[in-house]
Amino acid sequence: MSDARQRLLELARERGASLAGLSHLIGRNPTYLQQFVRKGSPRKLEERDRRTLAEFFGVPESDLGAPEDKSYPQVSAPVRGDWIEVPRLSLDASAGSGALGAREIPFDAFRFSRRWLREMGLEGADLTAIRVEGDSMEPLLRSGDEIFVDRHKRGGEGIHVVRIGDALHVKRLQAAAPGRVKLVSENEAYPPIDLAREEIEVIGRVVWKGGRV
Repeated sequence: MSDARQRLLELARERGASLAGLSHLIGRNPTYLQQFVRKGSPRKLEERDRRTLAEFFGVPESDLGAPEDKSYPQVSAPVRGDWIEVPRLSLDASAGSGALGAREIPFDAFRFSRRWLREMGLEGADLTAIRVEGDSMEPLLRSGDEIFVDRHKRGGEGIHVVRIGDALHVKRLQAAAPGRVKLVSENEAYPPIDLAREEIEVIGRVVWKGGRV
């Protein structure tokens, strides 16, 4: 395996990002980077793709196969002020029967460039990272995925993290009868849950996910 392919795998593992998710980031089909890493096709990353990935990880393009010639445009790692840290909380949002929430104390953080967050439409978002447990949101969200929850976005339909009693759930939120909401799973083995609006607390909308290949 070439140094660039090995380095890409290392960076993805460090960030907890999937090759499919990174392929989506550069506007490619979900298997593009997996084929690059596993099969050597394409033989090297295109300049635009390489630059986007380098900016995402905050590394020089030479890490991902760019010539180290000074005449070649290089991407320097962002300075401290260009980074945004997204806190990781010791909470599990269940995609199943419901996970009990722990105290909301960050134990770690993801670090993203401010530019990347802006390009993803997440600039100014109030982001928190938590882990998914269970299979009720498969194939969209898998157990072990990390998700970003924007606490500014708590209304409308979409995939949200909600609290029911002491348990956290990640579900698709839909309007039902007046004063009621429906929590819908992606996995059809799990029936929808119909609740009165006051029975749930909407924590925020899921706006990004990352996980292992």
